[in-house]
Amino acid sequence: MKKHLVVALAYDGLCTFEFGCTVELFALKRPELDVDWYEFAICAAETGPIRAAGGFTLEVPHSLALLDSAATIIIPGWRDADELPAAALLDKIRAAYERGARLCSICSGVFVLAAAGVLNGKRATTHWRYAERLTQRYPAIKVQSDALYVDEGQIITSAGSAAGLDMLLHLVRRDYGAKIGNQVAQRLVVAPHREGGQAQFVPRPMAFDEAGKLAKLIDWLRANLAQPHTVKSIAAQSLMSPRTLQRQFQEATGLGPIEWLIVERVAVAKDLLESPHIPLVHVAELAGFGSEESLRRHFRRLVATSPGAYRQRFSNEL
Repeated sequence: MKKHLVVALAYDGLCTFEFGCTVELFALKRPELDVDWYEFAICAAETGPIRAAGGFTLEVPHSLALLDSAATIIIPGWRDADELPAAALLDKIRAAYERGARLCSICSGVFVLAAAGVLNGKRATTHWRYAERLTQRYPAIKVQSDALYVDEGQIITSAGSAAGLDMLLHLVRRDYGAKIGNQVAQRLVVAPHREGGQAQFVPRPMAFDEAGKLAKLIDWLRANLAQPHTVKSIAAQSLMSPRTLQRQFQEATGLGPIEWLIVERVAVAKDLLESPHIPLVHVAELAGFGSEESLRRHFRRLVATSPGAYRQRFSNEL
């Protein structure tokens, strides 16, 4: 079977961190995963030297012609949000979209997709600094200015820099399931999962003692997901008022405490569903949903598929 070819775009003025995240995710050999891992390659968006941020120059072996055979194309942050990409690059992006390739952008890389016209009528995000500019310049795009990443199926866009890593891990989870995604995240020493709808940044700094208290609460909740929780019971556990809890949780995670719990429970359910031997009713109980009906409802809302379909796709032993 032909391997899934991931191609990263390189250009003069390359955003080094975002490009490096892409290389780290897809170029490394991962024999410990025991899956048919991606094939990875780099193509140059233009002729001439490819000078990256930080003062070094890349020797890129492939031209834009490589995009014709890519299954996934990753566009790191574009060098200048106000610079229209070359027509040759935009033509290749349109052609890749038309044949069904998956297109992904990090930070200002969304301006390449926007200029190609493939985001018209779709949701997208970018770094919060560029969101208003993207909205004004491309009104046909439904800009979600505070999302970490937005998955529209064939096109996935992410916010600035580190949010690109969240998006790339999301791609791995989509392709290989939660267990493999978690193993890759563990090797990277990063959190395995942040939903795309979480806020890009905390609106105001939290006092040190507040952050410490909330971090301990989150650790406790993760260790006790199967217990029934309400805002009132969580507030009592944290020694906060329900109003203070709601405010601090929203500021720290972009979600209220109950919605955060649901996201965490769905992540646990994904792991459990990758074993075909755990009955669905037990998955619901262990993940904290209490009933299969509740599991199905929230799973479909967040994952856009049913628990059964997810298990059929990602079970390790089917």
